[in-house]
Amino acid sequence: INEVSENAGERIKTGLKEFDRVLGGGLVIGSLVLVGGDPGIGKSTLLLQVCENFAKSKSVFYVSGEESKGQIKIRANRLGVCSPDIKLISETNIDTVVQLSLANQPDILIIDSIQTMSVSQVTSTPGSAAQIKECTAALMRLAKENDITVFVIGHVTKEGALAGPKILEHMVDTVLYFEGDKNLSYRVLRSVKNRFGSTNEIGVFDMAATGLIEVDNPSKMFLEGRPENVPGSCVTCLMEGTRPILAEIQALVSKTCYPNPRRMAAGIDYNRMALLVAVLEKRANFQLFNQDAYLNVIGGFKIDEPCADLAIALALASSVADFEIPADLLVIGEIGLSGEIRAVSFVDKRIAEAKKLGFNKIIVPGRNVLQQKHEGIDIIKVKSLAQAIYLVRNKGEGSI
Repeated sequence: INEVSENAGERIKTGLKEFDRVLGGGLVIGSLVLVGGDPGIGKSTLLLQVCENFAKSKSVFYVSGEESKGQIKIRANRLGVCSPDIKLISETNIDTVVQLSLANQPDILIIDSIQTMSVSQVTSTPGSAAQIKECTAALMRLAKENDITVFVIGHVTKEGALAGPKILEHMVDTVLYFEGDKNLSYRVLRSVKNRFGSTNEIGVFDMAATGLIEVDNPSKMFLEGRPENVPGSCVTCLMEGTRPILAEIQALVSKTCYPNPRRMAAGIDYNRMALLVAVLEKRANFQLFNQDAYLNVIGGFKIDEPCADLAIALALASSVADFEIPADLLVIGEIGLSGEIRAVSFVDKRIAEAKKLGFNKIIVPGRNVLQQKHEGIDIIKVKSLAQAIYLVRNKGEGSI
């Protein structure tokens, strides 16, 4: 192993800091990167945009099996992509693509998309499991043997998973998901697998007429237009990879007119919501059996981290009891079934991010030990859900 040349530390910058963050600092030479996402979300736009940055120092092949060269040129004009070092190929046969790549030795190869590619040795139609597997295997050999960095665009199913066999994700080095609501302008690029960096990193972009624009402060964007001092609104801090991001959770609880109360959650797991409603009823004496409950994470953001439990519960309690949650209060904590507040990770990072955005009070689990001193901010430690609700409802006055 000592005789192998070390090029793992050498990375290619994409020209977009948010993209580089998700990749772990840039592209590793000879890596195979899979980019998935819903139709029309901006996958082709993102990769064509970074082609312009790559072409300043690298040779780039852009292979499209879905669009003609003229259609790609129309998008390139809109994005301001005009470098002569970007070579366009409209081709669906992967054997031809490999031959052209071996003859020209590009530094970057982009395949748009893997579902349109086929190999002549397999008789099934393009997009089938056998074709996708063989095409990806050919691209993997090309990347590893010739130090060509390959991007592959992949379609997703209606359930949101990458179309094709699961082995596709195992074969590639990095799997990125491009997410977002097509009705909103922002997009989130998320890493779910990365052999050369941390997983679950995210990069945030704003979709404009001239392409994707980086969002340096996603927390500020997600909190824009937040109503202050109103019932049912609470802010928490999530960790996306190594990045802390603030998110606003809104709850609406109203008396039901149905035999069974409705429960709806957008951006939060429905089962998690049902669990927290049950804890509120049992441990904090809130009557929700005759109330409809609706939860929403503002901006279409998705929360799958248990540290948001306390913020969700406080938003629900605030709405049903009609008390205000202070605008400068941020809430962090996981809730157990007995109503206890359990410790969360990276609490110092979360507090520092909240302080940057002007939050003066933070509720944290009592079991968390802070490693740093946070001056100018009031840190309130709580041990139970009932204690947290009491302190917020009474503005920290009195004792429970």
